[in-house]
Amino acid sequence: MTAAPLAGLTVLVPRETPGPDPLVIALTAAGAQPQVVPLIQTVPPHDPTELDDALLALEVGYYGWVAVTSAAAVPVLVDRADETGHTLAGLLDGVRVAAVGGSTARALREAGVEVDLVPTGRSSAATLLAAWPPAGEDPARVLLPLGDLAAPTLAEGLTAHGWPVDVVVAYQTVPGPAPEPEERAAWAAGGTDAVLLTSGSTARNLLTMLGAPPARTLVCCIGGSTAAEARRLGLRVDAVAEDQTPGGLVAALTAAVTARTGARTDPEQHPGEHA
Repeated sequence: MTAAPLAGLTVLVPRETPGPDPLVIALTAAGAQPQVVPLIQTVPPHDPTELDDALLALEVGYYGWVAVTSAAAVPVLVDRADETGHTLAGLLDGVRVAAVGGSTARALREAGVEVDLVPTGRSSAATLLAAWPPAGEDPARVLLPLGDLAAPTLAEGLTAHGWPVDVVVAYQTVPGPAPEPEERAAWAAGGTDAVLLTSGSTARNLLTMLGAPPARTLVCCIGGSTAAEARRLGLRVDAVAEDQTPGGLVAALTAAVTARTGARTDPEQHPGEHA
């Protein structure tokens, strides 16, 4: 029987999700021991009035499109819709819905929302923009419920292509609770085999809350923008997921582990060569 590819490895997961976490499930299936240390958490905006108004505008047909660029926005949208006396699925009935990628689309569907557009390839605002249909002569207004740290890529791109766009802050990204002393000690001692970085925020908070990864700890990023931020911060990046999903992240980590194992066992490899 073939051993699981990540058997026995401790992998730090930097965010906590409500309900079953697909990333934790994927790691466990690969044999890893996930260690959830929330370096970030998402919270509703301090003043949800603008978001609530936008949701109510959906009810009267003001928007023809809604684009959701993070699964983190979905529970907030569900909660705010409930606060206004509606369901999110009900408010979006008759509205075309775009999701930035598979994980976001899955979160929307679990909330009962029908998703009309999911781009193939990398989950990014640029990819979604490339998949967006032409505006036509009388384009419908687009609602973008974004995180407070989101780049303006999609909003600016849609506007440049002739779409009227409204941006509202759906959630804020804040640091997670301080790690427990034993978590900090295990990290500093090199007890973590790998860390998964799922956003630029997790990279920044990793340094401020736990410190730089020990030399033996693999650093795996969910995509190019996260990897770029990690490198800007001085972190070594060992792997970048090609598919920005939990499965893609685990596949990238598996490849990095395999490459490192091969480097250690290959007698022909010269010193200094590594994955």
